[in-house]
Amino acid sequence: MALSAEALVNKSLELVSPPSTYSQLNDLMNDPNSSAEDISNVINTDPALATRLLKVVNSPFYGFPSQINTISRAITIIGTRELTHLVLATSVINSFSGIPSSLINMNEFWRHSLACAIAAKQLAQKCGERAAERFFLAGLLHNIGSLVIYQAMPELAKEAINSAKFGNEVIFLSEQRTMGFDHTEVGEALVKAWRLPSSLEYVVRHHHTPTESKEFALEVAIVHIADIIVSSAQLGHSGDYHVPPLDNKAWELLGLEPTVLPEILQHVTTQLDDLASVMMSS
Repeated sequence: MALSAEALVNKSLELVSPPSTYSQLNDLMNDPNSSAEDISNVINTDPALATRLLKVVNSPFYGFPSQINTISRAITIIGTRELTHLVLATSVINSFSGIPSSLINMNEFWRHSLACAIAAKQLAQKCGERAAERFFLAGLLHNIGSLVIYQAMPELAKEAINSAKFGNEVIFLSEQRTMGFDHTEVGEALVKAWRLPSSLEYVVRHHHTPTESKEFALEVAIVHIADIIVSSAQLGHSGDYHVPPLDNKAWELLGLEPTVLPEILQHVTTQLDDLASVMMSS
């Protein structure tokens, strides 16, 4: 019987546990009786996580004029929701291990993902979206299914990568032919298994096929465009040797002029190195 994306994720959950601190924080945010102190206490039970968060908050990505030395102060400055998104981001980056370097350079994979995250947040701001941090998270996690495939099915993953590289096609089409499913389906199954926000399900599943998404059309379109910008500029490496095709309807949905693209790319290249160094620190 052929393996499905859902079965692969269920098989992989022993290797890739859901980000438990994020789950606790999400529950607290949905509890009207919880406080910022409760959130701070949960984060501070994981000193390595707290250290990483403070590094990110004090990085040029935020550009605050003075040092932020405590999680409580970070909550006051950037808010509980954005800090909770950062918890998820840093936890996911540190949850995958043992992926063969012959398949993917993990530093380059996360550089691509972080570049996409920065670009998605910038595009969202250009579109007038206020809660732009959710687009950062969507951009960061859009290829999360690839890591499950690399970790659980390295031989088939290698076959798909080589087939796409030398057959001049994008990786998700090669994966479909090689495995019967692709990283977008695996990513969607993982997001569901981890009980992450439903908007992430649609972004992860449809970032290559935005017009097929029945909900969260703007989020999906923005990450689709961000992925193409970053892939075209060769910032990091997602495992795909070809720039994914542009969906013109997704670009039209954003309602932006092409003149914003050089500015966004400049912003990404300016922030990427500093953000990567703090987000990927153990």
